[in-house]
Amino acid sequence: MPDFRAQIQAYIREQALPIDKYSHQPRLYQLATTLGEGLAYDDDVVYAAAWLHDLGVFIGHRPADPAALAAWDNVAYAMQQVPALLQEWQFPSAKIAAVVAAIGQHLPQDEPTSIEASLLRDADILEQLGAVGILRIVSKVGRDTRYRTFGDALATLEHNLHHLPSQLRLASARRLAEARIAVLAQFIRAAQAEAQGQPW
Repeated sequence: MPDFRAQIQAYIREQALPIDKYSHQPRLYQLATTLGEGLAYDDDVVYAAAWLHDLGVFIGHRPADPAALAAWDNVAYAMQQVPALLQEWQFPSAKIAAVVAAIGQHLPQDEPTSIEASLLRDADILEQLGAVGILRIVSKVGRDTRYRTFGDALATLEHNLHHLPSQLRLASARRLAEARIAVLAQFIRAAQAEAQGQPW
């Protein structure tokens, strides 16, 4: 592993708080490389972007004040912080702009302009579906201002089910999404049935 990769990983392991925020990065990178099989892309760019894209959501990086947090642009923060960090770790300077661009284009509503950004974006969408997507949302109930109740979490999961699959760009991502979509749909149906009409 190149030294800058080890430094990126060590930094995120330290900074990813709450602690459950850490597991997303290695999964995302692995997913992106799986989606990229047979495609020509820069793996250094995908690695750095996958590990650093959520820097602005970590405690210590994001605002503590609820009102400021509600208006917080975590992607812009990451794009601002990442270049200096990569330079410090002696990441290839000619690739830094591509890392920043991939981070800036990784949300579902974005239009990726490179294969690296497309891989990151589709992998991040897949992380919002299936069992992993359920765990990531439900774990935020009660500690994230967006999810005061399980009902809030279910509403987001339903939105993800109905809106995210159609936004996947890569054929490999659409294939991987099929099983995740089925799991998510089954979970939502079961949760609604077991609630017996009572509000969450």
